[in-house]
Amino acid sequence: MTKIAVWDTYVQRDDGVIMHFDILVPDSITDQDIVFKFGENYLETKPFKTEKITTNECKLCHIEQATPEMSNDIKTKGYSIIEMENC
Repeated sequence: MTKIAVWDTYVQRDDGVIMHFDILVPDSITDQDIVFKFGENYLETKPFKTEKITTNECKLCHIEQATPEMSNDIKTKGYSIIEMENC
Protein backbone atom coordinates (compact mmCIF):
# COMPACT_ATOMS: atom_id res chain seq x y z
CA MET A 1 0.00 0.00 0.00
CA THR A 2 1.00 3.57 -0.60
CA LYS A 3 1.87 5.89 2.26
CA ILE A 4 0.25 9.30 2.01
CA ALA A 5 0.77 12.62 3.74
CA VAL A 6 -2.41 14.20 5.12
CA TRP A 7 -2.46 18.01 5.01
CA ASP A 8 -5.18 19.38 7.30
CA THR A 9 -6.68 22.42 5.55
CA TYR A 10 -9.06 25.22 6.54
CA VAL A 11 -10.12 27.92 4.06
CA GLN A 12 -12.65 30.72 4.44
CA ARG A 13 -15.36 30.90 1.80
CA ASP A 14 -16.55 34.28 0.51
CA ASP A 15 -19.71 33.90 2.64
CA GLY A 16 -17.56 33.75 5.79
CA VAL A 17 -18.04 30.01 6.38
CA ILE A 18 -14.88 28.00 7.08
CA MET A 19 -14.25 24.95 4.89
CA HIS A 20 -12.31 22.03 6.36
CA PHE A 21 -10.79 19.39 4.12
CA ASP A 22 -7.71 17.19 3.91
CA ILE A 23 -5.34 17.21 0.95
CA LEU A 24 -3.78 13.76 0.54
CA VAL A 25 -0.53 13.40 -1.40
CA PRO A 26 2.20 10.76 -1.67
CA ASP A 27 4.47 11.06 1.38
CA SER A 28 7.36 11.74 -1.01
CA ILE A 29 5.86 15.19 -1.76
CA THR A 30 7.16 17.60 0.88
CA ASP A 31 7.00 20.87 -1.07
CA GLN A 32 4.09 22.80 0.45
CA ASP A 33 3.70 24.89 -2.73
CA ILE A 34 2.81 21.71 -4.65
CA VAL A 35 0.28 20.75 -1.95
CA PHE A 36 -1.21 24.27 -2.01
CA LYS A 37 -1.56 24.04 -5.81
CA PHE A 38 -3.48 20.76 -5.45
CA GLY A 39 -5.74 22.47 -2.90
CA GLU A 40 -6.30 25.41 -5.23
CA ASN A 41 -7.17 23.01 -8.07
CA TYR A 42 -9.77 21.42 -5.79
CA LEU A 43 -11.18 24.81 -4.73
CA GLU A 44 -11.60 25.81 -8.39
CA THR A 45 -14.19 23.00 -8.70
CA LYS A 46 -16.43 24.69 -6.12
CA PRO A 47 -19.28 27.06 -7.06
CA PHE A 48 -18.11 29.67 -4.50
CA LYS A 49 -14.98 31.74 -4.03
CA THR A 50 -12.51 31.23 -1.19
CA GLU A 51 -9.42 32.82 0.31
CA LYS A 52 -6.00 31.55 -0.77
CA ILE A 53 -4.42 28.59 0.97
CA THR A 54 -1.42 29.49 3.15
CA THR A 55 0.69 27.83 5.84
CA ASN A 56 -1.74 29.23 8.43
CA GLU A 57 -4.57 27.16 6.96
CA CYS A 58 -2.77 24.08 5.62
CA LYS A 59 -0.35 21.99 7.67
CA LEU A 60 1.07 18.51 7.42
CA CYS A 61 -0.90 16.49 9.94
CA HIS A 62 0.26 12.87 9.69
CA ILE A 63 1.23 9.97 7.42
CA GLU A 64 -1.16 7.05 6.86
CA GLN A 65 -1.84 4.17 4.50
CA ALA A 66 -3.84 5.08 1.41
CA THR A 67 -7.15 3.36 0.72
CA PRO A 68 -7.69 2.02 -2.82
CA GLU A 69 -9.89 5.06 -3.61
CA MET A 70 -7.20 7.48 -2.38
CA SER A 71 -4.53 5.63 -4.36
CA ASN A 72 -6.68 5.80 -7.50
CA ASP A 73 -7.21 9.58 -7.09
CA ILE A 74 -3.48 10.10 -6.57
CA LYS A 75 -2.63 8.02 -9.67
CA THR A 76 -5.20 9.96 -11.71
CA LYS A 77 -4.60 13.56 -10.61
CA GLY A 78 -1.68 13.54 -8.16
CA TYR A 79 -3.75 14.09 -5.01
CA SER A 80 -6.96 13.15 -3.22
CA ILE A 81 -9.33 15.22 -1.07
CA ILE A 82 -11.35 14.27 1.97
CA GLU A 83 -14.14 16.78 2.52
CA MET A 84 -14.79 17.33 6.23
CA GLU A 85 -16.97 20.45 6.75
CA ASN A 86 -18.73 23.08 4.60
CA CYS A 87 -17.34 21.85 1.30
